[in-house]
Amino acid sequence: MSGLGRVAVIGGGVMGEAILAAVLRAGVDVDDVTVSERSAARATELAARYGVRAADGSAKVAGRADVVVVALKPKDVPATLVEIAPALRPGTVVVSVAAGLTTGSFEALLPFGTPVVRVMANTPAVIGAGASALCAGTDATPEHLELVERLLAATGLVLRVAEADMDAVTAISGSGPAYVFYLVDALAEAGVLLGLTRPQALALATATFRGAAELLDQSGEHPVVLRERVSSPGGTTVAALRELDAHGVRAAVLAAAQAARDRSRELAAGH
Repeated sequence: MSGLGRVAVIGGGVMGEAILAAVLRAGVDVDDVTVSERSAARATELAARYGVRAADGSAKVAGRADVVVVALKPKDVPATLVEIAPALRPGTVVVSVAAGLTTGSFEALLPFGTPVVRVMANTPAVIGAGASALCAGTDATPEHLELVERLLAATGLVLRVAEADMDAVTAISGSGPAYVFYLVDALAEAGVLLGLTRPQALALATATFRGAAELLDQSGEHPVVLRERVSSPGGTTVAALRELDAHGVRAAVLAAAQAARDRSRELAAGH
């Protein structure tokens, strides 16, 4: 064993697969990883792709694991927790990757004292470029958080936050990739409007977003400083930025994030 223990991943969707791949990159042996998935075809696909074991019973895999990752849609979580609760061994860490569900909602359906760690990840985790945040439940210790951080390290950035901030994390990094895709599409559409072919416009827009993000990350400078370096007085960029401000783009981004946060709170309140 790797020192990280045996890991069960319940749910083989996009995020479940991302966590599965990250766990293996973290050094957990394939023989110590099991995935449980309702779809037999999907379970077989994941087992073949990663060399792990697949099972059709969540309780069976949870009972053998030291860490159980629940990567399901929120509506499917309660029934699954009820199913696995009797099988969990004392000390097993349960990791939630279900959007909007609090650690308390997990603890209410699991054996008393079960350490629960809540994670909000995003889809770029699939390629190791994700941004995730985690927080501890009532009985999760700093050691439990460190264990989950080690398991998720290969997904990209992993930060610890207070659970009260998880709705904000959902609004910024959880939903954030969709905002970026929206803006890339808009910029590419502008390129087509201005005479570029669609493949040219999309390639330029994608590379521009990627390069700008990498420059921001590697330079360590504030985005305003980098923006000003592109904005020559009286130049093309200043003219463009003036239009973005006139059309309320900054205000729209703030409103979008607030709407996502509010919806995350609504989803949590519904469980």
